[in-house]
Amino acid sequence: MSRQETFSSRWGLIVAGLGMAIGTGNMWRFPRIVAQNGGAAFLIPWFIFLFTWSLPLLIAEFAIGRGARRGVVGAFADLIGRRYAWMGGFIAVTSVMILFYYSVVTGWTLKYVLASLGGQLDGPGAEQYWVDYSASVWQPLGFHAVSVLIGAAIISRGVVQGIERANRVLIPLLLGLLIVAVVRSVTLPGAERGLRFLFNPDLTLLWNYRTWLEALTQSAWSTGAGWGLILTYAIYMRPDEDVVVNATAIGLGNNTASVLAGMAVVPTAFAILSESDALDAMAAGNTGLTFIWIPQLFARIPGGGVFLPLFFLALFCAALSSLIAMIELATRILMDGGMTRRRAVRWVVAATIVGGAPSAVSVTSFENQDWVWGLALMISGLFIALGATRFGPRRFRKELVNVAGNDIHLGRGYEWVLTYLIPIEFAGMFGWWMYQTVAVIDPTGWWSPFRTYSLGTCLLQWGLALTLLVVFNRRIAAASLRSQRN
Repeated sequence: MSRQETFSSRWGLIVAGLGMAIGTGNMWRFPRIVAQNGGAAFLIPWFIFLFTWSLPLLIAEFAIGRGARRGVVGAFADLIGRRYAWMGGFIAVTSVMILFYYSVVTGWTLKYVLASLGGQLDGPGAEQYWVDYSASVWQPLGFHAVSVLIGAAIISRGVVQGIERANRVLIPLLLGLLIVAVVRSVTLPGAERGLRFLFNPDLTLLWNYRTWLEALTQSAWSTGAGWGLILTYAIYMRPDEDVVVNATAIGLGNNTASVLAGMAVVPTAFAILSESDALDAMAAGNTGLTFIWIPQLFARIPGGGVFLPLFFLALFCAALSSLIAMIELATRILMDGGMTRRRAVRWVVAATIVGGAPSAVSVTSFENQDWVWGLALMISGLFIALGATRFGPRRFRKELVNVAGNDIHLGRGYEWVLTYLIPIEFAGMFGWWMYQTVAVIDPTGWWSPFRTYSLGTCLLQWGLALTLLVVFNRRIAAASLRSQRN
């Protein structure tokens, strides 16, 4: 692939960005978080944070990627300064570590597509089926490897023939399947109880601090803001593309997909179960809700044998489209170091299969990595904002965001958001998480680096990554700019 390859059209870029954003966080995490945080009341701060956290960061990623025309590490070294390559490096490490276990999740969804088609997920036996599958070794490893190879095959074909073409199929298919699931859900007897829960807010819940913090967390994670994935796709956008319009389309599209997923799951649960049982089912964790409760719910509705495979196919499409973006991020970093695309893809495949193996064979390892690197996305988002302000807030807005050809030009308020609002939101979100970890989640063992969910395990892994990146910053910066010299 030529470095000058670009998406064929604005729609091609937007659909790829939607593929990046719409993932399992929309399909399995959003319904659970909504149920645990007051239903409709949660949606209000969630939409607010779309415009005060996620969209500003997506715009910044678009601007940095288009301006630097290189991956996240090289972009920081080139635009922000070589001394700050470690910041881009941490964003890259975070997304790559997520890639290692996200490929395992993609494998799970693929397995369940096949299992649902084969009639293996009968309602009462769904829990045992998940227990048997997750406890095995070769099946999770095999489906993990197959998922990586599918994503790599797409990436190896380049931007237009690979990434864009795949997402032109995956995203319309995903949205179509979600709409079908929503129609089936809302037409069930008793579904109106779930719809009222989703869209009739109890405004008193807005005084709950947790509702706002969970909303910010969900918005940050589900849109992909701060992941460096949009930054990577922006390398291949045309110079006169409007970053504001593109970011807004991706953000609103992502939120729409989340609401559709909620409408597919929540009314179904309320139609089949009592309100308390429905809330308990959706509180059963991401894996519990998706791989244990969803089969049981669909088994109890008319036509469930048809709609269950469609649901898992939609989930697989969502997972694969996000996996493609993560593989491309890692591939692009190696390409900036002078590798050809095909050679870089082979290295990424090997690293991902090996790096994801612990999460494939151990649910405990998976949960630890999801905890550590999912939370690290808060830091990554902060680094995107700090990188933009280090470039110069006014200069960043004028030179990299408001370029010729834009339909929308941002005012000075955008500089204030990057410089002050996002750091304040980060401090609140990160501080709340640390308090919860120490005082609520694990008050006796929060310091231990060997517990699955602890502050200690996060600090150890983040600290190790940051230390190595800072120590080797000069080499990392030089390597990330090698393709420019060549």
